[in-house]
Amino acid sequence: MMALLRSHLDGDDKEFLSVAMQAAAHEARLGHTTLAQQLRDLIDEAKRRPSAVENRPGQLIVLEPRGELANLLSVQSPSARLGDMALPEALLDRLNRVLLEHRQQKKLREHGLTPRRKLLFVGPPGTGKTMTASALAGELHLPLFTIMLEGLITKFMGETASKLRAVFEAIRQTQGVYLFDEFDALGAHRSQTNDVGEIRRVLNSFLQLLEKDSSQSLIVAATNHPEMLDRALFRRFDDVLEYELPAAEVVQQVFQRKLAMFQASDVEWSRVLPEVAGLSHSDLARASEEAAKKAVLRGSTRITTEALLVAIQERKAAAR
Repeated sequence: MMALLRSHLDGDDKEFLSVAMQAAAHEARLGHTTLAQQLRDLIDEAKRRPSAVENRPGQLIVLEPRGELANLLSVQSPSARLGDMALPEALLDRLNRVLLEHRQQKKLREHGLTPRRKLLFVGPPGTGKTMTASALAGELHLPLFTIMLEGLITKFMGETASKLRAVFEAIRQTQGVYLFDEFDALGAHRSQTNDVGEIRRVLNSFLQLLEKDSSQSLIVAATNHPEMLDRALFRRFDDVLEYELPAAEVVQQVFQRKLAMFQASDVEWSRVLPEVAGLSHSDLARASEEAAKKAVLRGSTRITTEALLVAIQERKAAAR
């Protein structure tokens, strides 16, 4: 019973099921055949559920972190792809290079080379940083783990460093894409005037853990404020990718993809595109949705230029 409870609290599903199977065998030896069979049936059902630990060639997927990690990691199985995103060609090329290196990592490792695994995304809010992490996970058929900073960062810095080590241990044990979103909360410059020694030690711990990490997971850090990051961080990442507010050709791609299920062929893009200056990818997506909702509510699937312009002005007003 103690072993069963401990494995549950530790979030060790494999050990939990192993101990449960031993309990079923023990009941069978005592002649409690009905109870033993019920236990075996429950164990078989647990193994079939997506929350159980599942082994696959080259990867281990845990769909629901347990124990201490339950407060540190949230997890998704993304279906997004890079093809779903409207990104500048140069940025898309760099992301496809990351994917190629991961898909061909066996070939690289045979020659003493390693794929790009530690990526830093920088740029304004709403430009696609978080969605890119999701798309990379979807492309590589890996779970996306998002580090929950509210669970990681506490007023007790020694505790924060300990939790950080637990996250990197999970990165080592469970292959996936790990996203440190709003990374500036963790990686702020060590020389800031309001800094304290303990905060510097947490950042130093992160730098050491990141540098030592040799797992097969992909680590992504994203920030809207690269100027706040300690310069030493940039050297620890294999690639720094910059995101910008969308250019005119990207704006049209965003609208057309979001409105693909609607009739948008009559939209006068020459009137629309000059009005979107300063809007992010997420702003454009929301404007598309608002125009689409208005079309549906009036019993149509046709998107008008005027409806799109109104939605754009609403997004501009909301962004002020």
